[in-house]
This record gives sequence, structure tokens and C-alpha cells, in this order.
Amino acid sequence: MAKKIDKFSYNKKSAWNIFNKTQTEQIFIFADEYKSFLNNSKTEREAIKEILKCANKKNKKIFLNKNSCAAIIVKGEKPISEGLRIVISHVDSPRLDLKQVPLFEDKDSNLALFETHYYGGIKKFQWLTIPLALHGIIIKKDGSKIHFSIGEDENDPVFQVPDILPHLSHDIQDTKKMNDAIKGENLDIAIGSIPIKDDDKDNIKKAILKKLNDDYGIIEEDFISAELEAVPAFKARDIGFDKSLIGSYGQDDRACVFCSLKSILNIKNSKYTAISLFVDKEEIGSEGATSAQSASFLRSIIKNLDPKIDIDSVLLKSKVISADVDAAVTPNYTEVFELKNSASLGNGVAMSKFTGHGGKYSANDASAEYVSEIRTLLNKMKIPWQTGELGKVDKGGGGTVAKYYSRLGMEVIDLGTPVLSMHSPFEVTSKADIYSTYLAYKAFQEY
Repeated sequence: MAKKIDKFSYNKKSAWNIFNKTQTEQIFIFADEYKSFLNNSKTEREAIKEILKCANKKNKKIFLNKNSCAAIIVKGEKPISEGLRIVISHVDSPRLDLKQVPLFEDKDSNLALFETHYYGGIKKFQWLTIPLALHGIIIKKDGSKIHFSIGEDENDPVFQVPDILPHLSHDIQDTKKMNDAIKGENLDIAIGSIPIKDDDKDNIKKAILKKLNDDYGIIEEDFISAELEAVPAFKARDIGFDKSLIGSYGQDDRACVFCSLKSILNIKNSKYTAISLFVDKEEIGSEGATSAQSASFLRSIIKNLDPKIDIDSVLLKSKVISADVDAAVTPNYTEVFELKNSASLGNGVAMSKFTGHGGKYSANDASAEYVSEIRTLLNKMKIPWQTGELGKVDKGGGGTVAKYYSRLGMEVIDLGTPVLSMHSPFEVTSKADIYSTYLAYKAFQEY
């Protein structure tokens, strides 16, 4: 005879067991759309382009801010003076950025390479030897733009950061700490090896410059006014015999971006005016004109909705979900997680009352009343959820955009998809968690 579950205890439940057959079918349909979005949104500019396309297709009101930040608005039944319901996610992900003058030739190895500066928190060794694609824009001397994407099509070449063979790595890698074994300055990308036929120096570099000029009409100086990013050339793929998981680059935070986008697009009747806000630069501390710290964009949106409104009074009555991913418990490394409070794959969207590190430094800490409100809503709508926390106390930690919006007087909580292998070139999520995240955002924005 099966034991009865203690009705007074809090027990995490598998989302797969909570969803019915029809919902489970929807999970896999939703996941296929999500994988397509991931493949088309390898950079922040590409993500905003996809968001704009989807908003226009659904005739939704959208505001753009400098090509890497956007907001979609759905007016509610109540006036905006009673507050907004905002879901804010970030479109940037860790990657390798090309330096302003990136191209050089290494005589000893007979290779032309691009120099890079890594963006966001990465484990540098994970970016060696994998196939990379180059995405971004180049603004030429005459001001014209070239949208650059090479490495995604099967017929495209890809690129690679070379690594030393294990036979020779003992002194320079194997005996060092992981963080010291690979230098950031050495994350150079191999891009070619055929020299031009003359007797001058840098013949391989010159050949690459000629190729780039023939194909794109650019010169070396054009790299100075470019934003070029090296990203994994992998496509989003199903993982597991049961295809329950998704592996892809950029799921932090495009999992939440996609769920927030689908939520605002599918809202029919919203009680309060709902906003899905997509910002940039989160992975480097939310600095800059398109980041969460730049409140001018949100203020301009509110002013556009009602020029006579007192913006601060609207913000004080508004409620926010910081839509960012959370760390999923990682097999083989469970000792750094406090398992009662950490999120696991397949148990639904993760709710984090606080973020930060150590003594909750650099954190948002949601009020008990707001946690109760979100918890009650998720339970009422039968949406699978769990608690989330970024590791044991003093073992690490991290922040989100939540603190920047709480500073404006709004109620804010972190609610997002658990991710395995976060910040790696191939992150993993559960399809059930992705769908739960979408349902959570939709319920929040509608009710």
C-alpha cells in the first residue's frame, strides 16, 4: 500500500506529473517554437529583430531602444495610474566579442586570427576547439551597414579557438588552476591560412583582408565601428531518449525572453496594463543605455501612454517579475547546492525570493506579501513551480536585474527557468519548465 503524502509538508512535484495529456502535447509544440527562436536569436540584436517581427505579426504595440532593447505593451482594463504588470528579461548572453582591431597573423603557426575579449562570465576552457559562428554588424567608412552572419548554414565555414594537445599541456595547463590555465588574452579565433602570393610580410592577413573586401566591401578600419560576436555554431537540439530536455547556446536568458514574448503576444484580456520589457547588457552588470539600469526607456513608455501621468506614482503601484533563469541542481556537483531550496530540472518555474551573494549583498529581496501573491496565483492556476537559490551561502551567488527595478519602488521577484550548465556554450533546460515559465508570465500579466 502506497504511503500517503504528508499534507502539511512542502514537497516539490514533477511538472510532468502535474500537466495533463493535452498540456503535455502543448509542451512539445511550444518547445519546437522555442528551439526555432533560439536558432534565429544568437545575439541581442537578432533577438530584438525576432521580437519585432513577432509583435508586428500580432499587431502589438512595440517600442524600440537602440536596436538591442524593446518593450511590447498591452493596455489593461484599469488605468495605468493603478500600476503596471512588467516582465523584464535580458537578450544578451556570454560570448566572445571581437576587439576593435582584431586581425593579426601568427607567423609560427601560419594562421590568421581574430583577437577577442570575452563578454560575461564564462569558463574559458569551454570555448576552446568548439565550432564558432560570427554574427553582428559592421558599419563601413561610408556609414552603410553590413549584417554579418557566417557559420550557421551547413555550407558556411566555422571558426575555432585552438587548444594545445594533451601530450604537451602538462606544464602550461595541467598543473595550473583551471582559471589560470587558459588566459583570456589567448582566446584568439583561427580564421584562415592561405597567404597572398607576394614577398611582403603578413601575407595571410593580407589574403584575409582581400577576401573580406571582395565579399563584403570592407577594409580593416571598418572593424573599429563593428559589433561582431563569436557564438557557438550549435543548433538547438532535443536531449534524452524521451526528448524532454533542450540543449542550446544562449538559454540564459533567451528562455525567459521567449516565454515573456509569447505571454504578451497571447494575452487577450489584461486587468492591468502589461509590459514585456527586453533589455541588454545584463551579463556585464546592466551598464549602458539599453540596460535595466537605464530607467529612461521605461519612463518614456509610461509618458507615451499618458503624457499627464505622474510617473513615480505609477512605478510605486507597479509589480514586476525579473524574468531570469536560475541554477538547476547539477549531478556530480550537488555539494554546492542547498538542496531543499534549489531548483531541479522538471519541477516547474523557479521562484527566488532573493538573489545576491554572501549576506544577500547586491540583491533584491522580495517582501513576504509579494511572494505570497505570486505563490497564490501559481497555485490557483495550477502552474508547476519550485523555489530557487543560486547555491549554498558563501559558495557563490549572483544577481539579476531585479534590484534595479526595486530601487524605483516597485514590487519585484525573480521567476524563471532552471538551467543546467549555465553560461556554457550548450546550456540545458526542461521543456516542462519552459512551458511552466510561459504560463506563469501569462497568468501574472493577465490577472
